[in-house]
Amino acid sequence: MPQGKIVLHSEFFIKHNLNSNKQFLSKKVFMTTNIVGKVKWFNPTKNFGFIEQENGGKDVFVHRSAVDAAGLAGLNEGQDVIFDLEDKNGKISAVNLRIK
Repeated sequence: MPQGKIVLHSEFFIKHNLNSNKQFLSKKVFMTTNIVGKVKWFNPTKNFGFIEQENGGKDVFVHRSAVDAAGLAGLNEGQDVIFDLEDKNGKISAVNLRIK
């Protein structure tokens, strides 16, 4: 799949709010796939970091959960990665991480 391909894929899932004991439908949309970038920084204590996009786009937030889901122990500054962008309720983040 070419870098930066737009994907029209949505997933709906049920979230449960423990405070109000209500369930609601949440949506996450995978926007773009196979983005190439370089880890700008990642703080394992704070559980997040940022990736610089090779194409010059805005830096992308990456959460520890995406690192864990990829089976990686962590991310190192300057490490080359391939990832997808996910828009989850208006918040863009890197998911489906792969080491380049």
